Amino acid sequence: MVDVALVLRKLASLDDYRKQISEFSAITVDDYRSDWKVQRIVERTLQMMIELCADIAGHIISDRALRTPETYADTFRVLGENGILTAEQTAVMEKMAKFRNIVVHQYETVDAEIVVLILRKHLDDFRLFSDAIARHLGVKTTT
Repeated sequence: MVDVALVLRKLASLDDYRKQISEFSAITVDDYRSDWKVQRIVERTLQMMIELCADIAGHIISDRALRTPETYADTFRVLGENGILTAEQTAVMEKMAKFRNIVVHQYETVDAEIVVLILRKHLDDFRLFSDAIARHLGVKTTT
């Protein structure tokens, strides 16, 4: 059985991080590129948020004995395959997982334009993820 209290704590942390990072949502690409401290804060916070989502997904996948994901992105695909996330949510979270891999493994330079796009248009996707998980578990969140 999914430890609902644990998942709710993780969802609360995800919401806290989303609120904290939202203060950077008006930053310009040039300002982002020129401030390594902002880059570090934003990239690390996004990494933690994406990892929280993957961890939550992993708990549900394990508890429900769903298909074992092969990658971070696949973790969200499994939730989509099982109707926990919509197709649109699945696609967004897969992209987030790929972004996380770039940040963590430094496969390539992090694209400042992508980061600013996430800050401006995709922070709400984390709330939508939380809402989908809460619905699946039959609980309400305070987001």
